[in-house]
Amino acid sequence: MHTALITHPDCFGHVNPPGHPESVARLEAVMEALSEPALDAGRREAPLARDDDLRLAHGQEYIDRLRRLSPGSGRVRLDEDTAMSPGSLRAARRAAGGVIQAVRMVLGGEAANAFVACRPPGHHAERGRAMGFCLFSNAAIGARYALERHEVGRVAVLDFDVHHGNGTQDVLWDEARALYVSSHQMPLYPGTGAADETGAHGNVLNMPLAAGSGSAEMRAAWEGALARVADFAPDLVIVSAGFDAHARDPLGGLNWQTGDYAWLTGEICRLAEDCCAGRVVSVLEGGYDLGALAEGVAAHVGVLREHGG
Repeated sequence: MHTALITHPDCFGHVNPPGHPESVARLEAVMEALSEPALDAGRREAPLARDDDLRLAHGQEYIDRLRRLSPGSGRVRLDEDTAMSPGSLRAARRAAGGVIQAVRMVLGGEAANAFVACRPPGHHAERGRAMGFCLFSNAAIGARYALERHEVGRVAVLDFDVHHGNGTQDVLWDEARALYVSSHQMPLYPGTGAADETGAHGNVLNMPLAAGSGSAEMRAAWEGALARVADFAPDLVIVSAGFDAHARDPLGGLNWQTGDYAWLTGEICRLAEDCCAGRVVSVLEGGYDLGALAEGVAAHVGVLREHGG
């Protein structure tokens, strides 16, 4: 057993406008941080998600709209933050397909756990709306794929990006078999994620953190949240792994350090070992200081490997 690393060169083909924080350089930094030969045994290429996969989270009308808008040259803006270049739709299908591949491998016993190093990110994409750099709701697609195609009973999606995953929450809001847990800075984009947003079945747990919060506040919040997750007893844990709560990140105002990602990953892995044979699928979300992103990913995947070996 090993940690699977799922990626694809097509994910470099999503090219945002110059100066955009969600750049090709992000994935370059991530892959450099994960370049050690020991990870090669678990490396797999992300497949293209099919329409019926994407429909686990999105309507066909939305999928068709993105297909129509996909440019042959130049760029198309979907909103002030989110754009498509000629390679964006293919990259987004790889990102969603990578999570599906990771779920398939982990549930099938081909890997102990997995990290999906793809872009664009996904946790802001709502059922019918691209936003916040995101086209498809990757983590939510993975959760619903496990529930619908593998007949898994319960899935927990744990999100530690500095921004609230409004898209994941939107897709899973009325899904009683999924528990969505998010820590995030508030106030901050996209403005959702208040503690009283609890889902149609009490299946959403939001933990807003004040600007400047650091290790102590984060660890206290997640210790309580993981106790709630343990009570839920998921059969699979999916992690929305954003690294923009780091103190050096330009888009957030939290004060997390690299060691916090190692600590939280270890706590998640121990929880998963107790409730679901260690089955963890992690998918890259945000992180916009390249050095902090690389450090955070290396720490995160390093702990996954320790628990997956």
